[in-house]
Amino acid sequence: MLYYLVRELLEGRHYAYENPLFRGTLAALLCFVVTLLGLPRVIRQLIKWKLGDHPQFDHVSLNELTRDKSNIPTMGGMMMLASIALALLLLADLSNFYVRMGLVCLVWLGGLGAVDDWLKLTAERRSASRDGLKMYEKLLFQIALGVILGFYIYYHGGTNFAVLSPYVEPMDMPSYRILNVPFYKAGLQLGTFAFMIVTVVVMTATSNAVNLTDGMDGLASGCVAMCAFVFVILTYIVGTQDIAHKLLFPYVPKSGELVILCGAVFGASLGFLWHNCHPAKVFMGDTGSLPLGGLIGYVAVVTRQELMLLIAGGVFVMEAFSVITQVGYFKWTGGRRLFRCAPVHHHFHLGGWSEPQTVVRFWLIAIMFAALALATIKLR
Repeated sequence: MLYYLVRELLEGRHYAYENPLFRGTLAALLCFVVTLLGLPRVIRQLIKWKLGDHPQFDHVSLNELTRDKSNIPTMGGMMMLASIALALLLLADLSNFYVRMGLVCLVWLGGLGAVDDWLKLTAERRSASRDGLKMYEKLLFQIALGVILGFYIYYHGGTNFAVLSPYVEPMDMPSYRILNVPFYKAGLQLGTFAFMIVTVVVMTATSNAVNLTDGMDGLASGCVAMCAFVFVILTYIVGTQDIAHKLLFPYVPKSGELVILCGAVFGASLGFLWHNCHPAKVFMGDTGSLPLGGLIGYVAVVTRQELMLLIAGGVFVMEAFSVITQVGYFKWTGGRRLFRCAPVHHHFHLGGWSEPQTVVRFWLIAIMFAALALATIKLR
C-alpha cells in the first residue's frame, strides 16, 4: 500500500525506494520495532487466556532442568507474523506474484501452527487427551502447501525465467528449472516432477526443522535471524540481473521483492528475541516456528538456493538430523540412544552446558554457517 503511495508522491523520482534492498532494510526496522513494542501487550493477553506451555520430555533429568518453564506464555509467534504481514502490505509490491504467494505461505502455516498450539494448550483445561495435531496431520497440510506453491512457482515463471551466464546455455525454461549448486557455476536442470519433489521436501523439512530448534530461550529466533540475513543477500543477488550475471547465479525476474520478506523475518526475529532471550518471557510456539521455517524454505525454492539453505541453515540441519538418527538408532538397536536426548541442543544441556551457554554456542555455529554460505557466493 505504502509502496504505491510513495511511487505516486515521488512521481518517478523514487530510485532509492524502488531498490528492494532499501525497502528490505525498512521492513527489518519496522518489524523489529513493531514486534518489540507489541509483544508485551500480547504477552499480557496470553497470560489472561492462560495459554502457558507445560513442556514434558521422556527424560526425567531434562524435565527437572526445564521445570521453571511451565506456564510461560506461548503463541507469541502471532506477533511476529502480524509484523511481517504488515511490512509486506506496506512496503512490498503486492502485484508481485512471489509476494502474494509468500503471504499465502505465512497465513497457511501460521494458521496450522496456531491450531496445533491451541489444541495443546487448552487440552488440559478441557480434560482432553489430545496433544495438539498429530504429526501426519501437520505433514498433510505442509505437503499440500508445498504442492500448491511448487505448481504455481513452476508454471508462473516459466517464460520469464532466464539464466544470464556465459557459462550456461539458455534453455526452454517452461520445461526446466535450475537448481543452484554451491561451488558449481552451471547448476542442475530439474524437470517438473523433480522440481515438485524438491519444493515439497524443502518447505516441509525447513518448517519442521525450525520447529525442532525451538526448544530453548532464544535459540530458534536467533538462528532464524541469521539465516534470514543470508537470504536477504542471496535474494537480492538472484533478483538483480546484472549482479546475478556477474556472480554466475541464475537470474529469477521479480524475485527481488522477496528481499522485503527476508528483511521482515530478520527484523521480527530480533524483536522477538528481545523478549525471548534467557529467561524467556514468551515462546513463539508452533504459531511462529512453522511459518518462519516455511517462509525461509519458500524463498530458497523461488531463488533456486535450496542447497545453499543446507549451509545457511546448518543449525536447523543439525537439529533435524539428530532427531532422525536418534529415532532410527533407537528402533534399530531396540532401545539404545545415540544422544542423551534429541534434538541435539538437549544433549549438550544434559551434558553440563547451561541453557545460555548452549544457546550462545549454537548462535556462534549459526554465524559460522552463515559466513560460509556467503563465502560460497564467490567460490563458483
